[in-house]
Amino acid sequence: MERNKRTFDVLGQLGSLRRYARSLVRNADEAEDLVHDALVKAYERKASFRRGANLRTWLLSILHNAHIDRLRQKRSLNRRHEEAAVEFEPALPASQDHAVRLSQVRDAFFDLPEEQREALHLVAIEDLSYQEAASALGIPMGTLMSRIARARASLRNFEETAPKISHLRLIDGGGNENN
Repeated sequence: MERNKRTFDVLGQLGSLRRYARSLVRNADEAEDLVHDALVKAYERKASFRRGANLRTWLLSILHNAHIDRLRQKRSLNRRHEEAAVEFEPALPASQDHAVRLSQVRDAFFDLPEEQREALHLVAIEDLSYQEAASALGIPMGTLMSRIARARASLRNFEETAPKISHLRLIDGGGNENN
């Protein structure tokens, strides 16, 4: 029985799993999440581990597959967001200046930290009350209010510092530029 326990020594493989995960995702926090997901899957599938097989290889394979699953999920989510954005495109295209400005504002919104963007989206776009948004995110209302205040301050700062779109255009001088 002691030998059977040693054949499934997952703790001895943590170093390899963490190194490989960091190599895959290039972010320490995401790597830890990936290792955690892989270990949960390994534990759930412990019965499928063949006695005498290489535990390290088996765990690294599970980690790799978990990474691929995450990439597919991320691509799928991005595709759904892009498709949803297309549905909300106006029927008439905006003027070029307006389109550029909207793109800048959208980029500023997406550049907000994720927790601020989530909070602001729920309140400003989905029209949830602060209490509803706090419940949806599973955070205290004060935390939600703080995140929204920081997000709005960042967007105000963007508005104040962003270059304004000029309505002046350079036009051809009709060949008199050299006179």
